[in-house]
Amino acid sequence: MKKLLLASAISALFAAPATVLAQAKPPAAPPVPTLDKILEASGISVSGYIDAGYTYASKNVQPGTGTAGTGGFSTRVFDQQNNSFALNQFGLTVAKQPKEGFGGLVNITVGRDAEYIHSFPEATGPGTPMFDITQAFAQYADGPMTLIAGKFVTLQGTEVIASTGNTNISRSILFGAIPFTHTGVRGTWAVSDTVSLIAGLNNGWDQLTDANKGKTVELGVTLNPIKPLNIVVSAYSGKENTAPSGAALAQADGNRTSLDAVVTYTVIDPLTLGVEFLSVSQDHFVSLVNGSSISAKYSGTAGYVTYMFSPKFRGALRGELFNDKDGARFGKGPTATTSATKYAEVTFTGSYLPTDSFELRAEGRSDKGSNPVFVDFTTPTPATSKTMTTIALQGIYKF
Repeated sequence: MKKLLLASAISALFAAPATVLAQAKPPAAPPVPTLDKILEASGISVSGYIDAGYTYASKNVQPGTGTAGTGGFSTRVFDQQNNSFALNQFGLTVAKQPKEGFGGLVNITVGRDAEYIHSFPEATGPGTPMFDITQAFAQYADGPMTLIAGKFVTLQGTEVIASTGNTNISRSILFGAIPFTHTGVRGTWAVSDTVSLIAGLNNGWDQLTDANKGKTVELGVTLNPIKPLNIVVSAYSGKENTAPSGAALAQADGNRTSLDAVVTYTVIDPLTLGVEFLSVSQDHFVSLVNGSSISAKYSGTAGYVTYMFSPKFRGALRGELFNDKDGARFGKGPTATTSATKYAEVTFTGSYLPTDSFELRAEGRSDKGSNPVFVDFTTPTPATSKTMTTIALQGIYKF
């Protein structure tokens, strides 16, 4: 009994200082918040991506203005290259867009693709800055109404500038036949959960500052009558310069009107179908045949099939037809006898998505024109052809 009491007393003696020390120990400091948590708490979102790739073309297409004979010819906007690696895009978006009140968004594009999307008065094409402020606008939201003012992307088209918003590597012919961005004001009214109306006024097609006194009106409607079906119809009309792509801005202004419709339907979870219709007219266009003033037109149709074979594998098929009736989009090939050229292309892209943040793509594409418009610079005297084939690889990392 004495031994038990003695052992208890010794245990209590040693336990007492430990208890005092434990009680005297200061509480642990709260964890330091990470940057993303700070931004989230402030309502600011930051996102971005890196797009790098490789392209091989059957013709030795040299980067140029896009007009045959001045550096090669391509129906593409971005991938005018042959057997070349490239940093296509680094995109970064910082935004604060509350459902009520004031906000804003800034989106920059850096890399080779940025050379081709600059707004007037900046020049475009090889040798121009590989940095572009693609969007920068202030926003005010009040209930169903949202107003933005500044520079923003166009309403038209299935495909977009940001690589992450497309399922193919190369852009469609139609993508280059519509504007990239506008500078002005735009209002969106959400009439209901299924209908939104859009109206705006801007400087015109890809114009940071207006090249003339006329303004361009934009109108649009988005419809989502049933969950798997989405319809976007948009129109632009206003005075624009009538020079064809790649030509000097020396021709008179004329009214340009474009109408675009995009329909997307998810048949079943893995399968999505899409179709786009585009029609553009340009008044006071100087004919490439006889120099007379005409109302030039071009139009096109594109179809899309996307299928998720599994959560990590996706296939995307695109086919399109484009009618450059008067050469208003591409001009006239060096050996063409008429300014009217019809184009067709088919593209298949396979994608591997090992994680939510990374995607690897491989693509094959074939283009064909009714005239020999594709220029091959492999010989001292450039040759022309009606066809061109390309193969491309692409890696995209999103953050």
